[in-house]
Amino acid sequence: MPEILPDAPAAPRRPVRAIAAAIGFVALLGVGSWWAGRDLTAAAQPTRAPLGGARLFDQVVAAIARKYVDSIPPDSIFAKSVSGMLIELDDPFTSFLPEDRVRRLSEQMNGTFSGIGLQIDIRDGWPVVIEPLVGGPSERAGILAGDRIVLIGKESTKDLDREEVFKRLRGQTGTSVTFTVEREGQRQAFTLTRDKVHLRAVQRVALLPNGVGYVDVNVFNAFTATELSAAVDSLVKMGARSMVMDLRGNPGGLLEQGVAVAELFLDRGQSIVQLRGRAGTPPQTFTDSVPQRWPTLPLAVLLDRASASASEIVAGALQDHDRAVVLGVTSFGKGSAQNVYPLSNGGALRLTIARWYTPVGRSINRPPERPADDTESDDTDGVTLPDTVKPRFRTDAGRTVFGGGGITPDVVVGDSTTPQPVQALARAMGKNLGAYRDAISKLAQQQKRRIKSAGDPVTRDMLDALFDDLTRRKVAPPRSVFDAAGPWIARSLGYEMVRVAFGSDAEFLRRTQYDATLQRAAQVLQGARTPRDVFGNLEKRAVTTVPATP
Repeated sequence: MPEILPDAPAAPRRPVRAIAAAIGFVALLGVGSWWAGRDLTAAAQPTRAPLGGARLFDQVVAAIARKYVDSIPPDSIFAKSVSGMLIELDDPFTSFLPEDRVRRLSEQMNGTFSGIGLQIDIRDGWPVVIEPLVGGPSERAGILAGDRIVLIGKESTKDLDREEVFKRLRGQTGTSVTFTVEREGQRQAFTLTRDKVHLRAVQRVALLPNGVGYVDVNVFNAFTATELSAAVDSLVKMGARSMVMDLRGNPGGLLEQGVAVAELFLDRGQSIVQLRGRAGTPPQTFTDSVPQRWPTLPLAVLLDRASASASEIVAGALQDHDRAVVLGVTSFGKGSAQNVYPLSNGGALRLTIARWYTPVGRSINRPPERPADDTESDDTDGVTLPDTVKPRFRTDAGRTVFGGGGITPDVVVGDSTTPQPVQALARAMGKNLGAYRDAISKLAQQQKRRIKSAGDPVTRDMLDALFDDLTRRKVAPPRSVFDAAGPWIARSLGYEMVRVAFGSDAEFLRRTQYDATLQRAAQVLQGARTPRDVFGNLEKRAVTTVPATP
């Protein structure tokens, strides 16, 4: 009896010979496929011999160029070969840099570019001035924060992205560009001559209450140590009795500038960092060669998850020598050094040439994270190790510090995760987060003439107006989600209102009220007259956790 499939008609019976013929045909297909592979192999390699190095590479490239199912231009094959080779190094910091990235990297490290000196963002589809750079052509011409750039030449800027705007505004020094801004409903055209614009490494210098000086170092470029030295000198003259160096968000930069910054605060002869290259090469140790400038000035260093590279060299050296107390959350963990080698096509090879170690021998390199199935991943953040398994070291004064994945602060303060109500708001907004930012910017502009001081509160009516605008844009989240995130929304709106009305300095002072890490640093520094006094305010070998202000 034939097998009957449920709910299906019976299958017709097939002669035995037909089945046998089908099996034979399939077998021949398999054999033919195997013989085809044997023929190709024999043609390419008539005699078996060791094959490797350049010959292996050449033969694979030739086979792909002649035989691959899709035609691939030779230049593309070599580009893919380079990309694959660098990926196989399993090093996220070794990479090929195309010409445009080399240019941007050079501008960042040299601290200068040719343009008109504007920081912009895209709001409601238009480029809006966040801040004109100090000393640049735009500041000299009177461009203001909040100005909307509506035309560049005769071309509308509607729906241009930031990169497209920058391409149109930047150019050779001495050339000119005409653009039109809209300010409070009125349009005004400007023609500016492009000039060399300095990108400040020290973005902000401020004297906070109780004689606490504050310097925000946002990159280690060619001018960082010089700018920082001048900033600290000016704050000391203004009456600063202690100092906060903010390295949060600082991705690093030039190794020699990290060394130079550490030298400002260490004594002659103290080690700063050691580079260890490939096996068989001697290590290179950088040691302080000059006396420190402010030997009695108590110092705190602030870190976050984005503090990396040269930022970690500075923090690690000052921590190991008990020169500064480190606060914040564990840093990025980039414990390697790269050189950039120019290539003939205008690009460059960024290549890891050493790993670096702090004065007490710590490697803070974070192990790369690997997916469970061992597939490729673009994640360069790596694995976060708990303190219980991190290697332990002793500072000059005998304090315990940790290696094995970033600089672990002496005082852990601030949330390393986004608050749940803010996460819920972000999920609810989804792809409409840009519209949310646009609505906040619009409301801040509307409040510009109504706000009387930098401390004015954000009212319930303002939040209602923001929600109504989101509703009109048809992007409003559920009201319950909006209200739960209300304190954080009010904070963001308050920052934007103060920036638009009074400038970025006033915005910074408002932000300090909610900056748990900075507030804790000021507490730790309070009453300290020497660097050693700072550690007297801390519990021996303890890590204090302070929650972020809601």
